[in-house]
Amino acid sequence: MPAELTAYLVKHPETRFVDAVLYHLPGTAIGKRVPVRDAAKLWPGGVAFCAGITTLDALGTCWDVNGIGFSDGDPDATSYPLPGTLVPVPWASVPTAQVQIAPAPPQDAPHWWFDPRALLAQIVERFGELGLKPVVANELEFYFVDPKRDAKGRIRPARPARSGRAPEAPRVLAFDKLDEWAPLLAEIDAACRAQGVPAGAATEEHGGAQFEVNLGHLDDPVLAFYHALLLRASSRAWRRGMGWRRRSCPNPLPISPARACMSMPALWMRRGAMSLTRPRPKAIGGWAMPSQGCRPRPLTRWRFFAPNINSCRRFSANQFVPVNTSWGVNNRSVSFRVPMGGGSARRIEHRIAGADANPYLVMAAMLAGFHYGLVNKLTPTPQSTGNAGEEADPEMPLRLWTALDRLKGPALMAEYFCPRYPAAYAAIKPSEFEAFMADVLPREYDWYL
Repeated sequence: MPAELTAYLVKHPETRFVDAVLYHLPGTAIGKRVPVRDAAKLWPGGVAFCAGITTLDALGTCWDVNGIGFSDGDPDATSYPLPGTLVPVPWASVPTAQVQIAPAPPQDAPHWWFDPRALLAQIVERFGELGLKPVVANELEFYFVDPKRDAKGRIRPARPARSGRAPEAPRVLAFDKLDEWAPLLAEIDAACRAQGVPAGAATEEHGGAQFEVNLGHLDDPVLAFYHALLLRASSRAWRRGMGWRRRSCPNPLPISPARACMSMPALWMRRGAMSLTRPRPKAIGGWAMPSQGCRPRPLTRWRFFAPNINSCRRFSANQFVPVNTSWGVNNRSVSFRVPMGGGSARRIEHRIAGADANPYLVMAAMLAGFHYGLVNKLTPTPQSTGNAGEEADPEMPLRLWTALDRLKGPALMAEYFCPRYPAAYAAIKPSEFEAFMADVLPREYDWYL
């Protein structure tokens, strides 16, 4: 029996199943559940299922892009457990563990070109050639909503048992609201501890039943964004058990603020920390900052940050949501914010991605921008002050269809993701959008009938 599994079962002898988990294009957990009596076979033998699983859309549809699916006979690939990822599933009704798996690469390539985790890993490796190490963290925002819809089928903020106030009433950073939701937030924190996720402060955001949980910085971006997926899963699971639901869509309630998946990368030299925002032309931050969004071609990466039609509902002027390519220090109206703090605490807060984005693709696109700026020594635009979010940049692909059109074939995307992945993504997402638009929406009857 593998040593990792043996040690785990000593601590958790009641375990009945082991889930072999990976994540596909929308960032949803998929895989197989193996009885514990057969779990030892996972390590030497792996688990096989269709190789193109990570190209499925939000509904699990295979669009046969780039010959993956029907065209190639839908062959299997074998995935193997990743060391150090065997953890309990605290919310499972039956004692269960889970281990992250990764597909073994084909014989003629270092990895499957459509595996989001592998795409991020290969971009991280490029920083080592520069003597740098990315250090990253996540802030995840989420809503808790009532499982029952209203008369028009819309969702509503959940109402905790202790509260007499309307759940949609805004109370930014209010402790009384944290107290109302204390049981659920405590369970999420306990699940994070059990799974080794470095969850930190929890805050109440502006919207009704809207919260944020911070994750600690790590010098392993691949692991950091796996933690983001685990946190997303734990918050979703615990709210079910307590009669509420957590929503991944960034803008689930039309009158409430949207939700983000903010990422805060820094760059470390092998011998210490380096500021990202020194004004000198040769400062590392001066080269990295403009590549995040200040030129039209890098904006093609925007679709990884806002992958769905609901993602684009976030983008609106004067809402502390990015609508241009601005950057600034201690300013929440910009797209790329440098928070307060100096030295090793200096970092960039990337405010564009929505809570429904695939964390692996978000960080891969972000680090590709950093690397591009460093290698090409781009000159930063002037720092924004005051309200930088008052007016949207017409060059910004703030609508789903615009961003998808721009995703097709740019040299920057091909250089960092390989040419096939942007092309595949640009085929999958429009197909999903067309399927979404195939049904008549209720509002069409109200407006046009």
